Amino acid sequence: MMPAHETYDVIVIGAGAGGMTAAAVAAAQGLRVLVIEKTAFVGGTTAWSGGMVWIPANARMKEAGLSDSVADAVQYLSSTVPQLANAGLRAAFLARGPEAIAYLEANTEVRLQPVKACPDCYPERLGATAGGRVLEPVGFDGRRLGEAFERLRPPLPEFTLFGGMMIDPLDVPHLLSVGKSLRSTLRAARLVSAYALQRLRSPRGTSLHLGNALAAQLYASLLARQVEVLFSADVADLSIQGDRVSGVVIRHGSRDRPIAARRGVVLATGGFSHDACLRKRFLPAAAGFVSAANPSSTGDGFRLAATTGAALNTDATSPAYWVPASLFRRADGSRGVFPHTVTDRAKPGVITVNAAGRRFVNEALSHHEFVLAMLRHGDGDPDRPFYLICDRRFLWTYGLGRIKPFTRSYRRYVASGELVEAPDIAQLAARIGVKPTVLAATIASYNEGAREGRDGEFGRGSTIYQRHLGDAAHKPNPCVAPIVGAPLFAMRIYPADLGTAIGMKVDAQARVLRADGAPIAGLYACGNDMGSIMNGNYPAPGITLGPALTFGYIAGRHLAEGSVVTTLGAAKASV
Repeated sequence: MMPAHETYDVIVIGAGAGGMTAAAVAAAQGLRVLVIEKTAFVGGTTAWSGGMVWIPANARMKEAGLSDSVADAVQYLSSTVPQLANAGLRAAFLARGPEAIAYLEANTEVRLQPVKACPDCYPERLGATAGGRVLEPVGFDGRRLGEAFERLRPPLPEFTLFGGMMIDPLDVPHLLSVGKSLRSTLRAARLVSAYALQRLRSPRGTSLHLGNALAAQLYASLLARQVEVLFSADVADLSIQGDRVSGVVIRHGSRDRPIAARRGVVLATGGFSHDACLRKRFLPAAAGFVSAANPSSTGDGFRLAATTGAALNTDATSPAYWVPASLFRRADGSRGVFPHTVTDRAKPGVITVNAAGRRFVNEALSHHEFVLAMLRHGDGDPDRPFYLICDRRFLWTYGLGRIKPFTRSYRRYVASGELVEAPDIAQLAARIGVKPTVLAATIASYNEGAREGRDGEFGRGSTIYQRHLGDAAHKPNPCVAPIVGAPLFAMRIYPADLGTAIGMKVDAQARVLRADGAPIAGLYACGNDMGSIMNGNYPAPGITLGPALTFGYIAGRHLAEGSVVTTLGAAKASV
């Protein structure tokens, strides 16, 4: 289906969180908006994510009795993002982030709530908070989307139960306590019964949580405001009229068609995580080609912006946001990538070893810091192996990767090579290619302190952030327990990205800039098409979605104001 009109006020390219926010805000301001999405679904990587949105000094945390201030956030970022580059954009984010959330909640279907116990990644730094800066989407009933529910990108199947049941994080303790607590058992029974009823009418559960709920809220906002979404369409080029970007040329099937944009075009295509050439250009060799981002993130925004002379923001200490990931094959033959964010690494009774069989990192650090350590120890080799090591008790209690807790048989995982099993340390070492004496010494050294809840080598569990990722019920240290039971297990992990940090240079109005610093008339960027305002640092959970929503909001509001005046110039540059 081609667009209904030849001309729109605003065209947004990409239906992730940033793009849908820009579209929803522009539509709420009374503009006619077209969203062009290259896939058959809205949601992008957001639909697979935890949906966390980092907004310091937001109104929701104040309502919950949690104190914060922009001054504290500035102090915190001064140590966690010490570079001067993009300081103006960080200031704009801190100033307008709470405004963006308040606007979205008042004018769209977006509903967020504070996560009271979700610390910043470096809680020992001045200005850090123990919780509240992270907002999460309120659960959403997918039935509200009607027939359009089928256009919402499903969550990763590995993060659901029974083939499509999403879980509210608050219900996880209840599910882990089935059979131990009557209250939890009854709660779990109600959840499963509700899911069974949902499956009578839908191919998957309609009780949505995490990033899938956020994507659904934004999509519902577009539907409510008659925003047209064109699916499975590529943008072949940007249209330029005089000194401004005036629209796009879309390729839909075998036809090309120009579509005009009176106010402007927003680039929100998700970065370049799955573009081999751009990865080779900007990412370290040791990173390889594993990505947990949506496969549609192939640098489309980069190529479109190149025709306008757009400048790249390469001021990044890291060119991507990192996460350790394990690889596997699904039953349908597709390759799965499981991001090890919070489910296993920091829990008590697992360690990570490098190719030499030695620990090299505090396993309870943020997933970004964890992979930075992998890259330092990778010696530039993307094939250099790293493994998570645990015993049967850990695997039963916490799971490992996509293997869920209380899994009775691991045979299919072992048979596929995803999980390595051995009756003792010597045979496990032989099967993962490390010296048995070294691995034995590593486990013995770890166990010596772990029996008393200590990690003498890396201090695991020493901050509230690390303990937040552990098991609060395990004493004395929620992150540390010895590895003692046989058999032993290993799972290979790889450095992977959650999204790229290098993108277009923009100003505080989200307008794309030329190399000389002048804004390009009619061209905006947000999400991962916009260069990282954190310069590739990862100070807190939600620091990708927080800026994505904020600058999507800023772009939508600025487009509605209609004040886009500058010169494009004749120069064409290759990004």
